[in-house]
Amino acid sequence: MDSFLTIAQVAARTGLSADTLRYYERIGLLAPVARAAGGQRRYRAADLDWLAFVQRLRATGMPIRDMLHFAALRSQGDATAAARRELLRAHLTGVQAHIRDLQQAARALQTKIAHYDTLCPPLEGEPHAERERPRRVR
Repeated sequence: MDSFLTIAQVAARTGLSADTLRYYERIGLLAPVARAAGGQRRYRAADLDWLAFVQRLRATGMPIRDMLHFAALRSQGDATAAARRELLRAHLTGVQAHIRDLQQAARALQTKIAHYDTLCPPLEGEPHAERERPRRVR
């Protein structure tokens, strides 16, 4: 027998607000959730698995319209597996490009910080503050 969770329990487990959960259901990102006799939502483990995947897509910057497209394809079953794979591949390509851009920006920041390390003493509490400065040779 399936174990059901309330919207408050799902919100606590996922970090999503109850409003967000209702919104995802309203726009079709989350399939209609089972209801108790009194109309309260009752989420299944499969709903939580899907929400975890949606959160990963969100964390990678996938637009809602693309998540909705993926969800619509998913609801059509295995016949859309190739289309879903291609959608994820295209998104992954964008994510990898973004990671490269961030790595390049991080290197530029490191270079600039190293430059400032040579110009001024470290502030109290900075990680490099404990490092001994090289002595100048006269």
